[in-house]
Amino acid sequence: MSSPLPTNSLSGKSALVTGSSRGIGADTVKYLASAGAEVVINYRSKAPRAEKLATEINESGGKAITVGADLTVADSLSALREAIDSAYGKLDILVLNASGGMERDMGEDYALKLNRDAQMNTIDALLPLMPAGSRIVFVTSHQAHFIREVETMPEYVPVALSKRAGEDALLARIPELKEKGIDVVVVSGDMIEGTITATLLERANPGAIESRRVDAGKLYNVAEFAAEVAKAVVEEAPADNVRLIGDVSSFLK
Repeated sequence: MSSPLPTNSLSGKSALVTGSSRGIGADTVKYLASAGAEVVINYRSKAPRAEKLATEINESGGKAITVGADLTVADSLSALREAIDSAYGKLDILVLNASGGMERDMGEDYALKLNRDAQMNTIDALLPLMPAGSRIVFVTSHQAHFIREVETMPEYVPVALSKRAGEDALLARIPELKEKGIDVVVVSGDMIEGTITATLLERANPGAIESRRVDAGKLYNVAEFAAEVAKAVVEEAPADNVRLIGDVSSFLK
């Protein structure tokens, strides 16, 4: 797949994409690596997929390491920081892509624990490695970003509310991060064709994704949306720090 970023535009930079053994995270890692970034592939339980992706990047002339870490566990975050420090000595780009909340048997507070608390704890753990000029990119959905204005599918409400809480927590930290010279960009997109979330929603509510496709006119696929996330790493941050991808007219009625 062709990269949305100029060759060598991220040369000398190091980047972590959380939840990057597959899906949007994996394609984002590929785009960043193809632009010259030294990348960290993070996974919770999909080690073989992460290793395969790292091998692909390294054999094509890039540089990638894999680090297994559960972002909800403090010791995992410490180990993640140590691995990045050992490999690259710094972290210029942090893409907060890992999310969830529709998993079964994880507890009713799991969505908030993962989508808000773990995101802030990840930032806290990695800030010591982030020099001035670094950037944090938070990946979310229109269903979460606009949850206070527009109802979403009942099955997705806990995730949407928790993702919005994570976004709000990050935006509230902008003054603190700005003092350290760190930019923040929130990237929001509609439901993405081919993701685990879309699959789970379709399973719980047959026809939901097709209905959303009709309303939106188009749904991005994984590679297309990952390209937008990658561009958010290098392009100037919007004045309100939020990039809305695609047509959002149905959320602004």
